[in-house]
Amino acid sequence: MEPERTIIALSLWLIVFLALTCVVYALVSMCKENRFGRPLKGIIWFTFAVIVSCAIALLAGYVQKARSLEKITHRVETVTVD
Repeated sequence: MEPERTIIALSLWLIVFLALTCVVYALVSMCKENRFGRPLKGIIWFTFAVIVSCAIALLAGYVQKARSLEKITHRVETVTVD
């Protein structure tokens, strides 16, 4: 297996792990806040956790895309110069 694919797979698993951790944390927070009569606060944190998880995933995707485009551009410049 190629090292790049291994790193991508590990990165995706890390994103999934972090997202699941955020979801579990938010659900626990919602249950605790519901005991005190303030479930809206937990829902707001849950929504915030989902938005942050999506932002991290999008950022990782853009970074990966930029790196791959940089490699392609560098290869094209090398071929053109030679």
